[in-house]
Amino acid sequence: MENKEANVKTVTAENIYRLNGRVPLSKAIPFGLQHVLAMFVSNLAPVLIVCSAALVRGTENHLTAVEITRLLQCAMFAAGIGTCMQLYPIWKIGSKLPIVMGVSFTFLGSLLIICTNPNLGYEGMIGAVILGGIFEGLVGLSARYWKRFLTPVVSSCVVIAIGLSLLPVGMNSWGGGSGAADFGSWHHLLVGLFTLLVCLVSRYLLKGVYKNLNILVGLIAGYILAGILTLAGVAPLVDFSGIGKTVGEIGFFSLPRPVFFTGHMPVFDLGAFFTIAIVFLVSAAETTGATTAVCKGALDRDLKIEELQGSLAVDGFSSTISGCFGCLPLTSFSQNVGLVTMTGVINRFTILMGALIMILASLFPPLGAFFNSLPQSVLGGCTVMMFGSILYEGVKMLKDCKFNDRTMIIVSLSFCVGVGLTQTDGNFFSAFPSAVGDIFNGNAVAGVFVVALLLSLFLPKSKDADED
Repeated sequence: MENKEANVKTVTAENIYRLNGRVPLSKAIPFGLQHVLAMFVSNLAPVLIVCSAALVRGTENHLTAVEITRLLQCAMFAAGIGTCMQLYPIWKIGSKLPIVMGVSFTFLGSLLIICTNPNLGYEGMIGAVILGGIFEGLVGLSARYWKRFLTPVVSSCVVIAIGLSLLPVGMNSWGGGSGAADFGSWHHLLVGLFTLLVCLVSRYLLKGVYKNLNILVGLIAGYILAGILTLAGVAPLVDFSGIGKTVGEIGFFSLPRPVFFTGHMPVFDLGAFFTIAIVFLVSAAETTGATTAVCKGALDRDLKIEELQGSLAVDGFSSTISGCFGCLPLTSFSQNVGLVTMTGVINRFTILMGALIMILASLFPPLGAFFNSLPQSVLGGCTVMMFGSILYEGVKMLKDCKFNDRTMIIVSLSFCVGVGLTQTDGNFFSAFPSAVGDIFNGNAVAGVFVVALLLSLFLPKSKDADED
């Protein structure tokens, strides 16, 4: 034990595999940068989708291009702050686990309903995000009172569902990005395949701690290939003009501005809050699954109640902070959970470097624009294996449950219903309010969680069927 403590207190590269070890900056910065690159585009995409569609309250006007660019800046800042809170808690808010926070895709449907309503608009959406974040934060702090309902079989189903839900995200990126006019073009497939091969080869060829930089190596190699194809006029993969445009609009240095100092003061509407509150509960389920996967997959132990409380509290209260900067809710990023479990790099200081890089990128808009120029196909080539590793960890968690008739029913029905709802030809919940369909039709995690939880609560137990 004394020798282990000495190693933790000594600055050494091997400490990247220890939660609290001291790591030299020469190792901490590249491993931290790898986390940023793995989630950077996905962190900004929801902001672009929602804020481009948002109406200014009481009008038919949309946010300006400069306003959206500033919101992208705030998204990086909020994600960096949320990650710092997760790594180094304030009071009970934070888990001390290697978890990276980012803007969540889970809320897209509900947020679009609110922000495209002229009576609520962007301002009503931000007010709902602020209130919803406080709601989830309080739910998280009270986790010890409801944690017993999240049995091992429910948690494992949620982790598997997270992995399944991310598979099309990785493949869409590989094809050039969802909605791309040239989706599936040969240059996207080539760059994605090249990136994946570099990731795999470098993982086996690099030695020691450097083999776990294989994702960063793949990103750099894929970016270089995409840049060559762009400059040679073969395929427009990298948009270098975005960097100059950002400088012209905002400058080289700019501080993120709270929404209260803009022309869009938040509006707190009870209906908008209820629209989004259920989605915050779904986000809490995702974060519970992601936090469990980190403990099981990277730390090889069970999740502690204090860690769950802290993780969910950050999920909520960091969303409120994000809302105060005019941005969307945050959640634990499953991409980075996959990166942690695949590489075994769990050091908090190392991931803190990634959080500080995000904050730095938010202060220097050209730096953020440079990261944002990373082609989707490069990102897809890197992430497909990471997303699969989350699915793998969920299967490992399920293996620890007692296999009996009760477990079979919970797993079978939760995936049949939860995943099946996302694959129907029409709106399965067309007879219900649109918010219900937005939550369950497009989100396998929500359906799997609700069905697994209800079955776990109400199916009778026998003495040999107690999964605890």
